[in-house]
Amino acid sequence: MDIGGTFTDVVRYDERTGAVVASKVPSTPGDLVEGVFSALGQVVDDLSGISHFVHGTTQGLNALLERKGGRTLLLSSQGVRDVYQIARGNGAEAVERCRKPESLVPRSDVMEIAGQLDTRGEELIPLNEDAVRAAARRVRSERFDAIAVCLLFSHVNPAHEIRVREILIEELGEDVLVVLSHEVAREWREAERTSSAVLEAYTGPTVRNYLGRVEERSAECGLTVPVHVMQSSGGLVTADYAMRRPLQTLLSGPVGGAMGGVAATWLLGRENAICMDMGGTSFDVSLVVGGRPDISAEARVEGFPVLMPIVNLHTIGAGGGSIAYAEAGTLRVGPESAGAVPGPACYGQGGIQPTVTDANVVLGRMDPAWFAGGLMSLNARAASTAICNLARELRLETRQIAEGICSVANAKMAQAIRTLTVERGVEARDFALVAFGGAGAMHAVFIARELGISEVIVPRFPGAFSAWGMLEADVRRDLTHPYFRAGEDLNCADMSARLLELEARTLDALTGQGVEASRMCVEVAVDMRYEGQDHALTIPLDSADEPCVPGFLDRITARHAEEYTRRYGYTAPEVPVEFVMLRGTGFGTFPRGVSAVLDSEPCDEARVVRDVVFDGEVHPTPVLRRSGLRGELAGPAIVVEETATTVIPPGCLASVDDNGFLIIRVCDQK
Repeated sequence: MDIGGTFTDVVRYDERTGAVVASKVPSTPGDLVEGVFSALGQVVDDLSGISHFVHGTTQGLNALLERKGGRTLLLSSQGVRDVYQIARGNGAEAVERCRKPESLVPRSDVMEIAGQLDTRGEELIPLNEDAVRAAARRVRSERFDAIAVCLLFSHVNPAHEIRVREILIEELGEDVLVVLSHEVAREWREAERTSSAVLEAYTGPTVRNYLGRVEERSAECGLTVPVHVMQSSGGLVTADYAMRRPLQTLLSGPVGGAMGGVAATWLLGRENAICMDMGGTSFDVSLVVGGRPDISAEARVEGFPVLMPIVNLHTIGAGGGSIAYAEAGTLRVGPESAGAVPGPACYGQGGIQPTVTDANVVLGRMDPAWFAGGLMSLNARAASTAICNLARELRLETRQIAEGICSVANAKMAQAIRTLTVERGVEARDFALVAFGGAGAMHAVFIARELGISEVIVPRFPGAFSAWGMLEADVRRDLTHPYFRAGEDLNCADMSARLLELEARTLDALTGQGVEASRMCVEVAVDMRYEGQDHALTIPLDSADEPCVPGFLDRITARHAEEYTRRYGYTAPEVPVEFVMLRGTGFGTFPRGVSAVLDSEPCDEARVVRDVVFDGEVHPTPVLRRSGLRGELAGPAIVVEETATTVIPPGCLASVDDNGFLIIRVCDQK
């Protein structure tokens, strides 16, 4: 289940027959839970028959984007009250961002708590418990929704933070969310850890309330298995854990598409792909490199640093609902969206502003009579009127403006892909483009042309691909252990012992998620950097025992140099290395093979031949059903299905593989 800004998507996989069914219903902004169970009703008659349920939500992200999170009190160590406001900056960031994002916690809502640990976690000054109780009284009197606690060196010794929570619960009970920074991110760097704790506290009440209602409604409807929630890392956790660690769900919805991309590369026998998810409101890009999602140990979300494993996504405001308008005599598209209500003009729900979807309708690239599998009919006249009004304002023809809207949107999305690929040091033309989302397959070939990509892959049910990807995800838990050592001072036996302890804790965490021992596996890694650097790279280890194998320091130093060269284009062999952090990642695997099963019927003949505009010219174009599509298909062609429309321009050649993927060979533009 994946909730988007416009539609709520659901995918059902039948373990007995292998059949996959996808559906979508309009999202219900007033009460998203209603949309969830409305979508479920499209594919499941009896919820008690469900053996595994995965849900992706953007509740936390939306609360952040709209600044509608809970009022948060921040408790900091005495003398460092302004860490959150000052944050961190360097020369490059000063150039890129003239302004810092507005703080989620104003300075007046930061309280200092006396008590001090040293860098080794040894207590220098006892915790001032009276100050903690005074903070609790303020929370009660001023009606705060959450408390973030970030004390110095708690990542080394969390005793003071744990005692703060005990006191707050004594005073306030369980109604107010208390977030401890060492539980959110047991990592060094005070500003980033504080920011992460504040983000969890700020978004937490919204996520907890929403997931609590989903679980309550699920139980009422007869669901007998836990609700699993997608994490920003691409793994699953139970809703109960997600309510305790809500920050992990920040990118829950978009990450489903990235995991779908991983599953697609596995089924297609490829290793590298660019995943583009174009929905009604936003455009998300992620990478699959070497058959794995591109994940970082930290990121920035809306300008705020976050310390947690997170799939690298680049998001812009570009979707089918993006509104086109004139500004200073120039055509602009987005980022404002018509959303689900009123939606594009062609939805017939009162929208009058022209959108990307309306432009596609005017160009003939959508079938108004069979949109969303026939669940909706589009009003072509309303779309034409909206586009015509904009064309009149810019003194151009209607078709020119319609193609212009699509071209501007395509250019913005191509640039978003360049931003991510250049940042990761990869060349876009060396990757396949996996296109999904309700509008992705309509624009994919045009975006591929902009980037020099020769192959576009459209999965079955592209409009619900993020939901499908969630069925392919594993349960995942990530744990860390601070480990500051210079390379020359490394005690390999000690590192191995720490890694084995971390591995054991990770296995316990998986057990807490209900994973059977036979389905568990743990991967370990170490964060390394060159001496004097601030940031580190995560270098995988073969096992927790590897440090005890002779020659370990030389091998791990060489791996670090190789990764550093891949990322930055050079290395510094004369500079000593340092170790910063140990990482353990636990996976609870599920059986694989949830492919997009093909229907057995042969391909339908063209339902209709329509006039479709490509490059300013009208082409008679067949409109085909995706169901049962076989063999090769030469463009121009329009392929319609339950969740999306695929546009195949003239000169391109498409074929369907054994797993139902539509593979388009992209021609150069005329």
